Amino acid sequence: MQVSREQFMEQGYLVLREVIPPERLEQVRADFETLVGRQRKIWARERGPDDPPGGVWETNPQPRLVSYNGLIDEATASTVEVWLQESTLGVSRQLLSVPEAAVAGMMLMCSPVRDHGPAAWHRDIHPIDMAPLAGLQKDLVENGPKYVQWNIPLYDDDVLWVVPGSHLRLNTEDENRSLSADPRRTVPGGIPVELNAGDAVVYINYMLHWGSNYSSRMRRTIHGGHTIFPYYPDISFAEFLSPGARASFRQWNGKSAALQDLTEIALREALNGNAGAYFNALEALQPGVGEDGKMVLTIYLSKAVLHLQVVKHENGACEADSDPLEGITEDYRQRARSSHSISINWGPQFADRFTEEEAAALHRRFAILDDKLQAEDEHFAPGFQARPMRYFFNEMPADFTLEDFIGNWN
Repeated sequence: MQVSREQFMEQGYLVLREVIPPERLEQVRADFETLVGRQRKIWARERGPDDPPGGVWETNPQPRLVSYNGLIDEATASTVEVWLQESTLGVSRQLLSVPEAAVAGMMLMCSPVRDHGPAAWHRDIHPIDMAPLAGLQKDLVENGPKYVQWNIPLYDDDVLWVVPGSHLRLNTEDENRSLSADPRRTVPGGIPVELNAGDAVVYINYMLHWGSNYSSRMRRTIHGGHTIFPYYPDISFAEFLSPGARASFRQWNGKSAALQDLTEIALREALNGNAGAYFNALEALQPGVGEDGKMVLTIYLSKAVLHLQVVKHENGACEADSDPLEGITEDYRQRARSSHSISINWGPQFADRFTEEEAAALHRRFAILDDKLQAEDEHFAPGFQARPMRYFFNEMPADFTLEDFIGNWN
């Protein structure tokens, strides 16, 4: 399936018809419903003392299967292999910044048992572990996306709304006024993405988008994407896949290990003050990356350094007053404890590669960049999935380049 990358980069999304052909739709529905049934049993077992019998299934405005591990068997392998089709993986290979696309974030979004109404408009950007929006957009224009996101509904679906082109710019004044007044109503320029069962939308998740109505109307929408930075805590599900799909996941798992090694190399070269080797490591992480992309990767590395500090602190390896995220709320500490491979956060176990002394030295090395990314006081920008914080939501550091950061090493 050939698609227009130019249109994708201009509009921020593409609608593709019959990604799951009509003759396969009923079987794919049945296989996913089997996964839902298995997950519902898990939610029922894990419910809290004050929760209803179904737990998350009955309380969440959008019950979501976020991991297929433990749910997959030979009979339900199609729920994974849909991500490896030419109409999905093949399309993403045409759209990403490098052609070595890998599956990321296989999920399923379900309808709730009762109406919950609209969610809030947002961009899928978190300043605590990503770069400011303006920097991400410059990198996107220069190098193309590192990740593309998909919705593939198994039943007709018009829940998703988008603001075309908003992935390339900051919010307009009209958008900010609307989002500040009520982030759960339509915004200027917003349009619904109307999909028939089996169709798909692939989009750049920096774009303003909206879950317009989480109602009890039947919804089973495959959700996830493809990335240039794969990470799989567990690929045991691959044993149930076809030989080709199994080989792909094993190959991507090997690539992930290599990328983690390159991340370590980049950090160690920064620690050693070796600018040439540091640049080589960045280019190995993302072949062909330009200057704007190198700056974003460097910001991601600075976040990785913060994650190292958090993990070392919580493991008792650092003194209590050395916590680098003091004052940051618990939900953002959780991001440091988890993985987010889109921004090369490889999870808490990555901290084991560094000693306490090395982690502290890296913190000092990247401190100037981290300071430049923060305001003096907490603030908030409309349209983000975040709470008020000191990290800048929109603007990159003024008058501070990658060369300035590296020059500070000496």
